[in-house]
Amino acid sequence: MTPRRLLYLVALLLQLGSFPLSAATFRGTVTNKTHNKPSPGDTVTLVNVQAGMSDATSTATNSAGEYSLNAPGVGPYLIRVSHQGATYFIAAPEGGASGDVGVYDVAPKVDGVAIDVDMLLIEAGGGVLRVQERYLVRNTSLPPRAQFSSNTFEIALPPEAELDGASATRPGGMGTITRPVAVGTKGHYTFNVPIQPNQGEKETLFEVQYHLPYNGRYTFTPQLQLPADNLVVYVAPGIKFSGAEGAEFRRTHEDPRVETYVAKSIHPGQSLRFTVAGEGQMARDAQGNGMGAQGGAGDTGAADASARPGGGIGAPIGTPDPLTRYKWWILTGLALLLVAGAALLPRTRGAAVAHQTAPVAPSATEPTVRLPPGKTQVEAQSTCVNVLLTAIKEELFAIEREKLTGTISHDEYATIKAGLEAMLRRELARTKRS
Repeated sequence: MTPRRLLYLVALLLQLGSFPLSAATFRGTVTNKTHNKPSPGDTVTLVNVQAGMSDATSTATNSAGEYSLNAPGVGPYLIRVSHQGATYFIAAPEGGASGDVGVYDVAPKVDGVAIDVDMLLIEAGGGVLRVQERYLVRNTSLPPRAQFSSNTFEIALPPEAELDGASATRPGGMGTITRPVAVGTKGHYTFNVPIQPNQGEKETLFEVQYHLPYNGRYTFTPQLQLPADNLVVYVAPGIKFSGAEGAEFRRTHEDPRVETYVAKSIHPGQSLRFTVAGEGQMARDAQGNGMGAQGGAGDTGAADASARPGGGIGAPIGTPDPLTRYKWWILTGLALLLVAGAALLPRTRGAAVAHQTAPVAPSATEPTVRLPPGKTQVEAQSTCVNVLLTAIKEELFAIEREKLTGTISHDEYATIKAGLEAMLRRELARTKRS
């Protein structure tokens, strides 16, 4: 399992060098994966990344689901397919490769859509309560369909909350900035990003960061709009947690750096009130391990090694290196990182990172990608490293979900987590030295 995950990181890095350098013709087939048939009549658009994600040209698929787009100039480009109002993206292929895209039929409500984990990370200080909340949403519909409407995934924040930021990650994709739309009652928002069917272990991830005034005590009343397997609350040391009567939270001793409380099998309308009191901030190393603004609460969980003398965020000094088991995969990934960085340097002006499900064009219902007007070579190298670090954090998050759902053994979890954390520390140290 872990070698496959590390190979996935390598695939992300190779995407950095996947943009075409010259004008080209892009061809491919759009397949409706709900019916496993070609998808005729879908709009296919070539998106110019360098021109602020503007549309360069578009066409429609023929009766066989095929399309052909002539690039008006040098890329990089993305290919966007619109099917029943929902959009799907890939990086425009190079070297004459086929740009095949899979789409799904959509419906406002789809059976098999539910929340695997809703995670809240809570810190407090200086009269402000800060919260990061992540929703991992599965879609196991059969036949596979995407849930999409003007109110695709609704969330309810405290009425006093001020939204600081939000992002969405499609299954197998990279996180992109998005703009939740305010709906109905104050504090209610909707993510209008399609909830696509799972891709293996990969699900749809939504994240928000918000803050609210704090006088030393606050009561949360979570209002989940979908059933959820787990609600996990992480509170910083110094903050006292207490669940209201009827809210069945169980304290778990996962990580000495945080207090962790879990409620299971949540249904909409269930009483989940809990109160926090006092002040506390997350440890710096814990934030660096995925609990900061970029990683979110879900990247943190059990760290059995850190509970031992000399532990920190990894194994104590003198213990066997947990990377040994996977060193060839890691070395290969780092080597390909250098290759990808070298390939990226000649084309860094205006280039953007694109993965199989790439950032979406700015609109009222899709994530907004902030692109710099140009990059230096140093910035290009930094981009490569940031992609690797982000992918490592996502894998840390994935194993936390598997641990919560019981799909990974304790020993396997500890080994994988220690290896990923060691790799993360090394990359952070290398970045600091440079």
